[in-house]
Amino acid sequence: MTSHTDRYRVIVVCTGNICRSPMGELLLRELFEQAGLGDRVEVDSAGTTSWEEGNPADPRTLAVLRRNGHPEVGGREHLARRFVRSWLDERDLVLVADSGHLRDLHQLARSEEQRERIRLFREFDPEAAASGDLDMADPWYGDDEAFDRTYAEITAAAAGVVEHVRRQLEAR
Repeated sequence: MTSHTDRYRVIVVCTGNICRSPMGELLLRELFEQAGLGDRVEVDSAGTTSWEEGNPADPRTLAVLRRNGHPEVGGREHLARRFVRSWLDERDLVLVADSGHLRDLHQLARSEEQRERIRLFREFDPEAAASGDLDMADPWYGDDEAFDRTYAEITAAAAGVVEHVRRQLEAR
């Protein structure tokens, strides 16, 4: 691990950093707290583009979290930002929403070690992994149903992410 901190650092990445990645960030942050790992794991998010830089999380992202009973965990303070190449040295796990993001970040990576840290978020959902359907569609183009689907995909994988990070921490 090349992180400059003792905390395990996770970043969730999508296109604009207003829908999928902040939803993943907020849900993982909550789950790490519930798992007793909140003081050992840091979670943030970014986009592969600067299209939405400086914008807040999509209101539909925050709405789906509220509909599903999640407390406010920083979503209103979220401001979109673009992924910076140097973060590949500073993050232990980079979770991307789809294969396009995986390709983009693999192109930024300068070593095999960096590439190995970049994973599709849905790889951690056993059913998605078994089916081979690992891309998470961008809900921005859809309605509440699209955001509900994204929420379901993230929550199906999130427990696997937490368990993966727990094992990584134990191995340190």
